[in-house]
Amino acid sequence: MRLYLSSFRIGNRPEELLKLLPTGRRRTALILNADDYKTIADRDTSLGREIEELASVGLEPTEIDLRKYFGRAEELKQALVAFDLVYVRGGNTFILRRAFEQSGADQILKELIERDAVAYGGYSAGVCILAPDLHGLELVDDAAFVPDGYEQLLRWDGLDILSYHVLPHFNSDHPESSAMNDVLERWVADHLPFIALRDGEAIVVNGSKQTVVG
Repeated sequence: MRLYLSSFRIGNRPEELLKLLPTGRRRTALILNADDYKTIADRDTSLGREIEELASVGLEPTEIDLRKYFGRAEELKQALVAFDLVYVRGGNTFILRRAFEQSGADQILKELIERDAVAYGGYSAGVCILAPDLHGLELVDDAAFVPDGYEQLLRWDGLDILSYHVLPHFNSDHPESSAMNDVLERWVADHLPFIALRDGEAIVVNGSKQTVVG
């Protein structure tokens, strides 16, 4: 299992992400569906910024819009196996969970990650979704907002790839940093295991080795 789990954007140590990829293998599936609450123009701006940032460190990003694969899980799997890295942007965790459910990405990515067929990177919502569940994140993200083309279903389970939760934007200069303190208090009260990351930091998992960098 190879994971690069950043608090915000690509973080301060992108070279640690590149180390998770085989030499010369940089094909990156960029998933932006956590941003599907935005206007088309604002989403396009986010897409351009993500592509520019990933390309700037030597990656070769292509957007995989999960909305195009709703109800077409087998086609999504065939698309994703062609990539070396799946990189999932932050945004609304509950919208992202809906997109994963409707496209089958939840089961597909869990399988690919656990058999080490692809590396996984991302930040904020793209990291939070790997936890056992999403409880507490409703204090930051609107769990009830349903974009056009999405089903009303609301799932509270995460992909359960991590055995703990990740708290992004901890004590950081980020608009959600204050609300994240409320999430932290909830998780402490519920005795949930978590790792808090400041913006710039990332969790790097490479097989049995796990470190926090940045």
